[in-house]
Amino acid sequence: MNPLEGTAGVRGHREVDLALLDNAESLERNDPGGMLRATASAGAQVRESAALAAEADLSQLADEGRPRAVVVAGVGTAARTGDILETVAGPRCPVPVLAHRSAGIPGWVGAADVVIAVSASGRSPEALAAAEAAGRRGARLVAIGAPDTQLHALADRFRAPFIPVPRRAPARASLWGLAVPVLLAGRQLGLIKVNEADFAETASRLDADADRCRTTLESFVNPGKSLALDLAHSVPVIWGSSPLATVAARRFGDTLAANARYPAVAGALGEAGRGRVGLIDGVYGGLAEADRDIFADPSDEESGGPTRLRLVLLRDGGLANDDEELDGEPTVVEERRAEAIQELAERRGVRVSLITAEGGSALERLASLVAVPDFASIYLGLAHGFDPMAVPAVSEMKELVSP
Repeated sequence: MNPLEGTAGVRGHREVDLALLDNAESLERNDPGGMLRATASAGAQVRESAALAAEADLSQLADEGRPRAVVVAGVGTAARTGDILETVAGPRCPVPVLAHRSAGIPGWVGAADVVIAVSASGRSPEALAAAEAAGRRGARLVAIGAPDTQLHALADRFRAPFIPVPRRAPARASLWGLAVPVLLAGRQLGLIKVNEADFAETASRLDADADRCRTTLESFVNPGKSLALDLAHSVPVIWGSSPLATVAARRFGDTLAANARYPAVAGALGEAGRGRVGLIDGVYGGLAEADRDIFADPSDEESGGPTRLRLVLLRDGGLANDDEELDGEPTVVEERRAEAIQELAERRGVRVSLITAEGGSALERLASLVAVPDFASIYLGLAHGFDPMAVPAVSEMKELVSP
């Protein structure tokens, strides 16, 4: 039985075990694969990956000048690193950045382009097919993943840079270990301006949030546990106020599905305003809240009442010196939209959890929106009796679709 492959079996219960969340020993016992520990290593991942990327020779990427386009190939968390590169690069990025989530690479990719193949395991069929196709077509290739694997061998075969990311946990717990090499490759290509101080501050931010979410802190002072309790017995609707916050929102949707087995609606608040905002008027939104007894005990209500929406709003007010809004949507519009959705939810009694970005760089602000939700998804899964490391449906799906 390999917990990294999600083969530990199906277990769990519908009710939330409140006592478990405030018992550090029980949390550790119910997390045999160490997902909490792996998630707490996010800051260390930033430092380690930056050091490993520095040892790889990425200078050859810049030798041929600026590419026509950059394709980040992979699935799941690996593809999410492409979204991070695109968002950190911002609207002024001089070339298109595409996160490609299917096998191979787009038909238009050729010698003028760069392909970054990402796979935590080093054997994702999608990343391997992308690396193979990139090499055949003469595109510049960068490979990122576990060392001494098929992906590593392909990089050697095409004489392409390979950045090793030691595999100590599932990909979803290795986001920062995978994202940092992608960002450094982007910097080498002249797409982004991220310096060592930005990485150091991001790592420190992730360390601080891991400390705030540690198992020994009780729910009322632990933001990860508090958010998990807010989401219990709900249908989470997660919206980001900006492109950067939207990446964090979609990441939260990913981790809720895998770690807590909770369905979630996740996306951009701007898109939601064109239709999905109607969810707050629906049977799980305003209609459910209209029948709520405001004097009822919250714990009794959650365990026995109807399933309700829980709006999670990730707000990113932008940087004080940020002038990129000249090329994108003005920050003031994003902020006005965020305030409007909070007011609409309040009018209907739909409860809102708010997470606000902090930090002096885009990367640090993204980290501040990702860290606490990562922990919340694990705590919510543990409270339902799930082993967040093991997702049996994933391994069964792979078996069913394999030749």
